[in-house]
Amino acid sequence: MSRTDLSRYNNDWYPPTIGAPAWKRVLWYYTSLVFFESAWLPVNGLKTALLRAFGAKVGKGVVIKPRVQIKYPWLLGIGEYSWIGEAVWIDNLCRVQIGAHACLSQGAYLLTGNHNYKKPAFDLMVAGITLENGVWIGAKAVVCPGIICYNHSVLTAGSIATTNLESYTIYQGNPALPVKQRTIE
Repeated sequence: MSRTDLSRYNNDWYPPTIGAPAWKRVLWYYTSLVFFESAWLPVNGLKTALLRAFGAKVGKGVVIKPRVQIKYPWLLGIGEYSWIGEAVWIDNLCRVQIGAHACLSQGAYLLTGNHNYKKPAFDLMVAGITLENGVWIGAKAVVCPGIICYNHSVLTAGSIATTNLESYTIYQGNPALPVKQRTIE
């Protein structure tokens, strides 16, 4: 297939779906570089205030550690007393909702976009992610597009969630499979 044939396959639909004008995306890019992606400013209150200023819905008591990457805060909701660990990447090309008392451990990755390998131009496909209350995503774990992690489910370190995680269940592996029930004492 020639380059001109590929021109009919595109992602023209993509920019309107992100919900913000170019100036806001650029302003967020630089704000993120200075205040979120660097480790020099560990002031949590400033980070949550900046997220709110850019349209994120952030509950009280949320902790955001250094070197966190958030693609588009206006597409993000974080419930009360949740913890976002160091080097977490929330690649939210569409809505990501994190419930209350949730934990994203160091290096966790929430991935809302993928590409359609059946299309010549690898068209972008996006789907939101929901982490309900009490969910724990382990260090270096990945949550794929369209996944719902139901109340108090756990995705262990280094695991990859390719299907929904049931409530009070611990998942492990690639792809993540249920290994046991979560008991909260």
